[in-house]
Amino acid sequence: MSQQIELNETVPGNLSGNRLDSALAVLFPDYSRTRIKEWILAGEVRINGEVKTQPKEKVHEGVQVEIRAAVEEAVVWAPEAIDLDVVFEDEHILVINKPAGLVVHPGAGNSEGTLLNALLHHCPSVVDVPRAGIVHRLDKLTTGLMVVAKTIIAQTQLVKDLEKRLIVREYEAIVNGVLTAGGRVDAPIGRHPTKRINMAVVNNGKPAATKYRVAEKFRQHSRLRLRLESGRTHQIRVHMDHLGYPLVGDPNYGGRLRLPKHASTEFTEILRGFKRQALHARMLQLQHPVSCELLQWKAPTPMDMRVLTVAMRNDLALFQNPQD
Repeated sequence: MSQQIELNETVPGNLSGNRLDSALAVLFPDYSRTRIKEWILAGEVRINGEVKTQPKEKVHEGVQVEIRAAVEEAVVWAPEAIDLDVVFEDEHILVINKPAGLVVHPGAGNSEGTLLNALLHHCPSVVDVPRAGIVHRLDKLTTGLMVVAKTIIAQTQLVKDLEKRLIVREYEAIVNGVLTAGGRVDAPIGRHPTKRINMAVVNNGKPAATKYRVAEKFRQHSRLRLRLESGRTHQIRVHMDHLGYPLVGDPNYGGRLRLPKHASTEFTEILRGFKRQALHARMLQLQHPVSCELLQWKAPTPMDMRVLTVAMRNDLALFQNPQD
């Protein structure tokens, strides 16, 4: 169900000269800039009574802003006592190390047992923050670091920093194939034309760029370090598949299992048993949204990826030094 909302505000001096969408995002922090932009494009925003449809239009001090729009009624999610691996916490932000299998946000088929449910139990005040303070997401089967805002002020600033690429996110991945060198993928990502649950590199997609470097080479696989320059859904998984080096174990983009010739039974079983994308958000760096202190955290590689890496090293060593 949806409900009609009416928002009214006067533009203060400190926002004079700003873009309409960015100014409204500050004036109405309960709503995302993306949603506000949609309202502007739909003709649901008025300045001094005149409909405005250009998000880039400048606003000036003293003008009256009015928004009349329909929004979906918020669903009330229940707090749940789910253990969280908390890496850092103060009164403004929370950094967690997400395990594989934990869904970030409730959705179809995942109404409970999610990170959002856990956050509502761990810090009940986030019920007043949009999306319970979740600033960015990790896929269900991806592990690693995430930052959560505990206040609207912190969330607003972190979202701005994310848009400006001021938040550094570095990942570790194991891919099929041996890359000779690192590089950068700059390819737009959008919904797959036929597989609706998948994303793909498409001409009309949103801009997306990923940097990667080779950390270690094996017989038929590579261990990579990657940094996001944007934050599209499944970005690393899609970009590496686009290059022809899909992530090991990826259920959506990985393709068929690739085994080196004459692989041992033990190594074959480890590869066959790895049932998630080999992807881990290992490092997160950001400026604290209130104190402005530059902070950085690292999360150790999860055990399943460590076991896989050791198995690949052993396979390479056996191939390089065959036993008589």
